[in-house]
Amino acid sequence: MTMAGSDSVRSRRERVNSGAAPGFYETALSEAERVRLPRARRVQGLDAEIALLRVRLERLAREHPENVEMLLKGINVLGRAVAVKYRLSPKAEKDLASSLSGALRSVGAALGLEGMDAPER
Repeated sequence: MTMAGSDSVRSRRERVNSGAAPGFYETALSEAERVRLPRARRVQGLDAEIALLRVRLERLAREHPENVEMLLKGINVLGRAVAVKYRLSPKAEKDLASSLSGALRSVGAALGLEGMDAPER
């Protein structure tokens, strides 16, 4: 049996022993990602993802403040993740996204960034 075959058998055995059925997308993962998959399956909630989104948004705002479109897309994703976490109604989710977007636009306008007009109140 080849090393790759051995790794494949070992991966299947680990899934069976962990009680995890092979996932639909698992074949699309690299070997390194498949190794991390059991740990990812144990993560509960969205706190880590929300924190990562915030860190990445902060970096994007610092390194590419002119990329307003990407910042707004990131804020939209963050707003949706927070809405899911707190199970907000669609209206509350929209209001949250609007508030986050307005805050970003206000900061951008204060810094004199183009395309970042302050929101209308």
